[in-house]
Amino acid sequence: MADKDLYRILGVERGASADEIKKAYRQLARELHPDRNPDDKHAEERFKEVSAAFAVLGDAEKRKAYDEFGPDGLREGFDPEAARNYRRWAEQAGGVGGGPGGWTINFGQGGQGGVGGFGGFGDLDDLLGGLFGGGGRRARRARKGQDAEVLATISLRQAIEGTEVHLPGEGGHVKIPAGITDGQRLRLSGKGGHGPAGRGDLYIRVDIATPPGFARDGDDLEIEVPLRVSQAVLGDRIDIPTPEGTTVTFGVPAGIQSGQRLRLRGKGMPAKGGRGDLYVRAQVQVPRGDAPGLAEAAKALDAFY
Repeated sequence: MADKDLYRILGVERGASADEIKKAYRQLARELHPDRNPDDKHAEERFKEVSAAFAVLGDAEKRKAYDEFGPDGLREGFDPEAARNYRRWAEQAGGVGGGPGGWTINFGQGGQGGVGGFGGFGDLDDLLGGLFGGGGRRARRARKGQDAEVLATISLRQAIEGTEVHLPGEGGHVKIPAGITDGQRLRLSGKGGHGPAGRGDLYIRVDIATPPGFARDGDDLEIEVPLRVSQAVLGDRIDIPTPEGTTVTFGVPAGIQSGQRLRLRGKGMPAKGGRGDLYVRAQVQVPRGDAPGLAEAAKALDAFY
């Protein structure tokens, strides 16, 4: 994916805000999720591509490095300050990208250079040693490999019940605990990039694909339920969807007002000692249009206010 524009993958402009990037990713992730596209290899590859793009653009520091240096700024061992030094040296030496003998630097890949004084930045050997995390003339402390981060998109039901997700590159799975919050990260020690002093850590950032109509507030959930005027005035018994994918029959009291909330105990997110609650928010729907009799029926209600 190094040769593809990450902004184009998500369908946003380079100047898009963090919220615009997150919104674009969530929409694509829901459309392309393997659960919605079984046996569709193209959708599966696009889902992976979109997730990898958001792992960069959804992280402020990684996005900054990508904007300044492109894909090279994301590679293991890349040193941005040394890269800037090289760029200043290259400009003095006769153009960005060109060095002695006409060779070019591919940031983050490692490489060898010549020696000599270059515009006050020291020997090229020292410069490249800092750029790629290796040693120049000075002995450097061995470092662990670079930390890595992957994005795992799960359903609201999986967030409630807990689940397992495949661990990229490791051939195994990792458990996602019940009650995890959107954006929460799990750390797997020693599962990141390789380095002289061992491997870095792998972070799994969880994105919860909340179904339309649901919202979360801590351990509680809320769902908006549309009601006809007659249901709001007279009361009714209706089926309410639960986050587990089932329904529960719920009694709407007579005279309920639009925006009023009613509580279903124990139907929220897992919490200490049980579960949070599910709040049902009434949304009274007013008829629209010019059907015969509608205006008269609406005016007749005025006498009851």
